[in-house]
Amino acid sequence: MSAAAAAGVSAAAAAGVTAPAAVGRTVNVAAAALIDAAGRILMAQRPTGKSLAGLWEFPGGKIEPGETPEAALVRELDEELGIHVAIADLVPLVVVQHDYPDFILVMTVHACRRWSGTAHGREGQPLVWTLYDDLAALPMPPADLPVIAALGRFMRPAGRAL
Repeated sequence: MSAAAAAGVSAAAAAGVTAPAAVGRTVNVAAAALIDAAGRILMAQRPTGKSLAGLWEFPGGKIEPGETPEAALVRELDEELGIHVAIADLVPLVVVQHDYPDFILVMTVHACRRWSGTAHGREGQPLVWTLYDDLAALPMPPADLPVIAALGRFMRPAGRAL
């Protein structure tokens, strides 16, 4: 055991490296990259009156206390889009942390290629099905941007084109 560890100090702190100060509360959300049979991805537009209004995001929502990200996603996709997804059809894709000015967002994202029902904006939000190559052209919240690269790796296994 190092002297720093014995003193209860992390190696990073002992080296003079400090972590950024927390910017506020942590908000845990679950989101889905819904991929249809044509390889298009569903994006939802954030409504007027909410933060980041007008930007396009992967659908999902807040994880309630005691809820797993998968259970939250199944619930949110039903509430927001009117579709039914089985937990078994969710494939872990990426966990993104983004520090916004007044909170820290931790977003657990799953890919999903199978659901029942037809997606529609049950809360009045516009939806768009877009090809992977067109995702980067949509204005998105900063936390959603890293999902594009993870989705590309998921949709294009090593050595295969999209």
